[in-house]
Amino acid sequence: MKNNNGENGLTHTNSPIIINDTPPPLSPTVTSTPLSTPETNTQSSTPSNISFPTQSNPPPVTLSPTSTSSPSSVSPILPPRTRKPNTKYYNPHFVNSTTLHPIPLALEPHTYLQASKDPLWRQAMDTEYNALLRNHTWELVPPTSRPPIPCKWIFRIKRHPNGTIDKYKSRLVAKGFLQEYGKDYFDTFSPVTKPVTIRTVISLALSRGWSLRQLDVNNAFLHGTLQEEVYMVQPPGYTNPQYPNHICKLKRSLYGLKQAPRAWYMALTSFLLDSGFKKSLADASLFIYNRDKILCYFMVYVDDIILTGITNSFLNQFVTKLASRFSIKDLGYPSHFLGVELIPTTHRLFLSQHRHILDLLTAHRMDGAKPVLTPSCSSETLKLDDGTPRVDPSPYRKLVGSLQYLAFTRPDISFAVNKLSQFMHDPSQTHWQALKRLLRYLKGTMYHGLFLNKKSPMELTAFSDSDWGGVSTAGRSTTAYILYLGSNIISWKSAKQKSVSRSSTEAEYKALANAAAELAWVENLLIELGLTLPAPPRLYCDNTGATYLCANPVYHSRMKHIALDYHFVREKVAAGSLRVHHINSTDQLADALTKPLSRAPFLSLRSKIGVSDGSSILRGRITNNNTAHN
Repeated sequence: MKNNNGENGLTHTNSPIIINDTPPPLSPTVTSTPLSTPETNTQSSTPSNISFPTQSNPPPVTLSPTSTSSPSSVSPILPPRTRKPNTKYYNPHFVNSTTLHPIPLALEPHTYLQASKDPLWRQAMDTEYNALLRNHTWELVPPTSRPPIPCKWIFRIKRHPNGTIDKYKSRLVAKGFLQEYGKDYFDTFSPVTKPVTIRTVISLALSRGWSLRQLDVNNAFLHGTLQEEVYMVQPPGYTNPQYPNHICKLKRSLYGLKQAPRAWYMALTSFLLDSGFKKSLADASLFIYNRDKILCYFMVYVDDIILTGITNSFLNQFVTKLASRFSIKDLGYPSHFLGVELIPTTHRLFLSQHRHILDLLTAHRMDGAKPVLTPSCSSETLKLDDGTPRVDPSPYRKLVGSLQYLAFTRPDISFAVNKLSQFMHDPSQTHWQALKRLLRYLKGTMYHGLFLNKKSPMELTAFSDSDWGGVSTAGRSTTAYILYLGSNIISWKSAKQKSVSRSSTEAEYKALANAAAELAWVENLLIELGLTLPAPPRLYCDNTGATYLCANPVYHSRMKHIALDYHFVREKVAAGSLRVHHINSTDQLADALTKPLSRAPFLSLRSKIGVSDGSSILRGRITNNNTAHN
């Protein structure tokens, strides 16, 4: 699950950039490499004596009218327009590394017959097949009354971060979609570590001065033991000449099987529990070792592992023990984890997904688009039935899903992504244009990301807000909250409320309840991680009525219909485990996640939230000549 995409400033081609008004199909993944230099100096802006990282001065603004066009026909597919790249917004000094190292589609075969003609792919298949035999993945048995599952070979080219070819990878995959529940599979759920847990553990490791270590499990699913009887045909091209009519009775889990992820998770869990780790109750993919004054955290996301602890000697011993049970690769310090680039600096750690952004822009031919300063238009309300032609929902859904993944390090686009995801079932041309505007915003903020400070106080702070009624045509409010561990942002959310609120106080009170629930979960997680907070968490709200309601049952006649579970906030305040404070609306950081803001307030809140420009770290101290219009 590595993302090896980035940028390389070596060559440039003057081919025209095609901008489509209709959703284009996604093109193959692109790759590139960044350049690293020392970090820039960014300062913080503090509401209510709370320190948050901020970005440097906003980019220069060129005020120019935006060009708008309405569709001239009711056809759902509009003809594309071809334009030359605008040198004012297209930087010729930095091109994608696929320009230097392109991937011809013919290099990745789709069938065994195509791959068998190339000795490199043949060698890759031999390597995979021999690994399956060494792992005793199956045994050959005569055919049974139960029909065997077919299988196929999958071929992929693995690349280095600079775009050069690393290796040719072949993988044998069972066609698990032909399995039947109750016959050859039962339980399939397998947990993965939550993004909040990842950011929290990394923040703790930075504050304590611990080293981070990344491990990758080779052929992870092959380590799981199957509990059900599953039969599979022999792999294409590798039929046993002595038993050509026999089938494979699987003893180990195989990629493609429905229960394969769960079988691997159960095998890993059993090993960790036998090694002295305990499974976290807050996150089932987090394991904690706390014995003899030795504290160690183990996070797993399928086959990607982050390990950190108080002593390097214990980490080395445990990695050696883990390698004796599973086939692993010790990658050292995590430079890339789940597609997120981790760049350490003197006092901070920078989290960036600029390569993923570059992929999206290139795939949708938006790498030469004109940037904008805000992700959403503050003067436009998106509706389901807006009278514009419908567009193909498949490209729309793919792009929105990619943007949801991008929100791992970009809380500034949370509201826009949440709003656009509400139209995935039937998007229109207007929704597609709004999606393209979000890509134009990412074009201008490609190198923005999150800074996690190494010296940060261990205290929990949260901001909750709600836009009553807001931009929703159904009348439902948008709720948002942002959580900080010290000065490091670790959790955020923007979502539409499940029911209509009758007043702004009610909407804000529901938002407080959601934020309080997240605070309680994070506090329990920190307790399991061995951290005791010096003071109760603080929750900031800009609605006076909701703040009073947390302490006293005021406004009873107007609030008696609220579900009782929302009132657990009042119990926490009474018990002293939560403190709710009022804050000025201009300092309400969660306001950027509840509605589309105009340029000035959005840029101010984005800096206070902690989304900062890291271009000097990623590609050197260069002058970015890109300008944007609102």
